[in-house]
Amino acid sequence: MKIKKGFELRKVCDENIIISHGVENINFTKVITLNDSAATLWNKVMGKDFTEDELVNILLDEYEVDKETAAKDIKALVASWKEAELIEL
Repeated sequence: MKIKKGFELRKVCDENIIISHGVENINFTKVITLNDSAATLWNKVMGKDFTEDELVNILLDEYEVDKETAAKDIKALVASWKEAELIEL
């Protein structure tokens, strides 16, 4: 999977906000924010193909978390990114 072109992560007033570029990505009905760990993941995989396993490994390298918790959190994060149409398979 890959983050769709036209999305960018910006820090606005201490919030990690996803900004969209291009008419096809604009949805004025919601603002997408990421916590710091999700923002770290976003920045590590931006512009690259990635898998859930790679995201789990990034979490394990960056944070003190066990593999089971990391895998569960990544599954939820990827589901939310898919729902928000931020990634393509």
